[in-house]
Amino acid sequence: MRKRIAVIDREKCHPHECGNYLCAKLCPVNRAGADCIYPGDDPGKKARIDEVLCTGCGICPNRCPFGAITIINLPEQLTKPPIHRYGENTFELFSLPTPLFGKVVGMVGRNGIGKSTALKILSNQIKPNLGKWDTPPEFKEVIQYFKGTETQKFLEKLQQGDVTLSYKPQQVDLIPRQFQGSVRELLQRVDHDGKLPAVAEMLHLTPFLDNSITTVSGGELQRVAIAAAALKKANVYFFDEPTSYLDIKQRLASSHFIRSLVSEQVSVLVIEHDLIILDFITDFLNVMYGHEGVYGIVSGIKSSREGINAFLEGYLREENVRFRDHAITFEKSLESKKAIPAPLISWKGVQLQLGKFQLQAAQGTLFKSEVVGVLGENGIGKTSFMKFLAGMVKPTAGEVSGGVKIAYKPQYLESGSSQTVAEFLVQAIEKYHHQLIEPLALEGLMTRPLSKLSGGELQRVAIAHCLSQTADLFLLDEPSAHLDVEQRLLISKLIRNLTEERNSTILVVDHDLMFLDSIASRLMVFTGEPATQGTLQGPFSMEEGMNLFLKNLNVTLRRDLQSHRPRINKPGSVKDREQRENNQWYYS
Repeated sequence: MRKRIAVIDREKCHPHECGNYLCAKLCPVNRAGADCIYPGDDPGKKARIDEVLCTGCGICPNRCPFGAITIINLPEQLTKPPIHRYGENTFELFSLPTPLFGKVVGMVGRNGIGKSTALKILSNQIKPNLGKWDTPPEFKEVIQYFKGTETQKFLEKLQQGDVTLSYKPQQVDLIPRQFQGSVRELLQRVDHDGKLPAVAEMLHLTPFLDNSITTVSGGELQRVAIAAAALKKANVYFFDEPTSYLDIKQRLASSHFIRSLVSEQVSVLVIEHDLIILDFITDFLNVMYGHEGVYGIVSGIKSSREGINAFLEGYLREENVRFRDHAITFEKSLESKKAIPAPLISWKGVQLQLGKFQLQAAQGTLFKSEVVGVLGENGIGKTSFMKFLAGMVKPTAGEVSGGVKIAYKPQYLESGSSQTVAEFLVQAIEKYHHQLIEPLALEGLMTRPLSKLSGGELQRVAIAHCLSQTADLFLLDEPSAHLDVEQRLLISKLIRNLTEERNSTILVVDHDLMFLDSIASRLMVFTGEPATQGTLQGPFSMEEGMNLFLKNLNVTLRRDLQSHRPRINKPGSVKDREQRENNQWYYS
């Protein structure tokens, strides 16, 4: 019986470049005469590890020069074989989430622990093999595996054809590569009930329905993907990260739309990293935990509030499982502690004319050693103002004073470069290995070219590159995009530490209210009409800025009594009415 999981990253394993299977030469079991580590039968003859023979000595993971080997002791609660394994020495998924008819069920967890794999199994894109990748079992064996559970009932309906599925994938940027034509033509292909006009209005697609799918923005493409999934005739809908690229207003509108799909005969399952939206959109939740790239486990189903709080605490009480050695906590945002803040950079009477779009910024000042959050809809001038501060866009009127050194992380990241991560992060490696490279878990990416990184990996590399620069003012445009919850809160900690250690100022544009709530001491708010006119207001105190922004959104926020995280009040609830009456849209 095996006691551990051994995973070998095929891309990182180079057996002939490490000294002809260095791992096998160092393995004590091999040296005793057994074949614990041996060449695989794939074209590259990558190394393989016999998990039964492996003693977990830790020598090969530590000595592999490419960091290709991970060996993890199996948790005691994993007495059954996995639901699915892609192959020998690859990722394993244990258990599945539970779709419930008449409800929206969410999934929360780190990247790389099987959330998308679980959705693909439930949506019939992957046939689960119960760990028998070489001799896949029949589906009735899989159903027997879940005997006595809600998942068994769901899989039986799936087998009998009583479940019709619709799936919105995570990578919506791949859609233009698979389809040519207008947005309207794409959606008409799946619109069998004539619902396109109503859906287009609810998701605000009408203005660009006749645009080519290759010309729409990331946010527009995301809403098109949501519409395409919703227009299909189905009674089970899967939405994998439906808020990526969307601003807060669009996230709320999309959440209302997704919830509107639910009925007694219809179930919705959602993966989402914005905890405020996940809490708002779901009724119940499955927590996923495990080890990135090695294995994933799905918890029992919980209410949304209990599930998110358990995830933040890192402890599942019903299962008696601690999956993180620390709890994630939220403290009330602190205003600047300086009695007399020192000005860093100021602007006055600024006007930017970019084609038909005009941006106005009357006046404002950023102080030394503070984090200022930036809120506003897409297309309203946030990125343009960042580029103005960075000297990349010239104003038609107004002035800026300060003459400070600026480091800028753009919203859209260049991913076509053949340059390796190590070459790109030379300064970060030399000066800030412990402050940036280690906490952002970038050591394993060093030999990979930028063009081969995932969205989340590229984001972490870009953040490290920006924060390693010598600058007085750091501009971060949407640093939480493509990152999971734990990574977002890790970035917020790095940002706070940077302001204190280097006495630097950081301006952060983002759409995750919880992320901004955890780092910002002040807020700038952009209002106006997207793609036409924008007005910068502030910086304000957190309370004043949030009140202005949330009033425009027509939602109120409170703090959870247990975790102190921000939560959206249910419209018309006692707390919602009370805060509106007191004109307190943001919790005190």
